[in-house]
Amino acid sequence: MTYDENIKRAEAIIAQLEASEAISMEEYKRLASEATALLKECKKEIEGFSGSNQ
Repeated sequence: MTYDENIKRAEAIIAQLEASEAISMEEYKRLASEATALLKECKKEIEGFSGSNQ
């Protein structure tokens, strides 16, 4: 996925977690783990971009 796709998916997950009171702990963990992985990928891309411009 692209950086923009990763950000959009992470935002959607965060909105879902914030809006849902009836989510199971297992689903919460799964979604939080997915969002964390997406944001790590975004961070790597940003670091790679900023490192190549120096």
